[in-house]
Amino acid sequence: MDSLNQRKWDRAARTYDFMNGIGAERRWEPYKRRLFSLMWGKVLFVAIGTGQDIRFFPARQNIVGVDISARMLELARPRMEGYPGTIELRHADVHDLEDPDATYDQVFTSCTFCSVPDPVGGLSVLRRVLKPGGQLHMFEHTGSRYFPFNAMLNLLTPLVRRFGPELNRDTVTNVQRAGFEVRSVDPVYLDVVKIIHAVVPRGSVNGAP
Repeated sequence: MDSLNQRKWDRAARTYDFMNGIGAERRWEPYKRRLFSLMWGKVLFVAIGTGQDIRFFPARQNIVGVDISARMLELARPRMEGYPGTIELRHADVHDLEDPDATYDQVFTSCTFCSVPDPVGGLSVLRRVLKPGGQLHMFEHTGSRYFPFNAMLNLLTPLVRRFGPELNRDTVTNVQRAGFEVRSVDPVYLDVVKIIHAVVPRGSVNGAP
């Protein structure tokens, strides 16, 4: 487990809900509810954090929620206990998941891969633990192709990466580099916030292309 990244998010746990803010959650709620309504089968939710997204999950699902921060998971536990379905919380680093190959039907992320230190490596692990034909569904903020947004995000990234996310990741390209087949990319806010739908090609063996 990446101890530096773990400590960063343990430190952030105390103020995480405040920093995300009620306004931001209300703004993205319709998009997240629509995305999470696609849940079925055995689901892995990566970087569940303090569990803010649990209230948007459809009922009666079978979900494993992982996070690198034990303190985040402590805060998520009351929300997990109130969920009308099954959620198992695990302290885990996405780079080092111990699940056997082809364990999950679906993986969901929510503003996650802006913060994973090795995004292609982490996505490759997700491809491994997904079944052939398994689905990856992502709500992510990314870099922008357009001025002045690209310049602003590139300028801010070195300032915020020490205590939070990177703002200029090309997550769609990273998903492709990890061996997924991207099915659709739906803009939520300009080209900065996106919903990405991808699958593991059915010809894959143990997640390999």
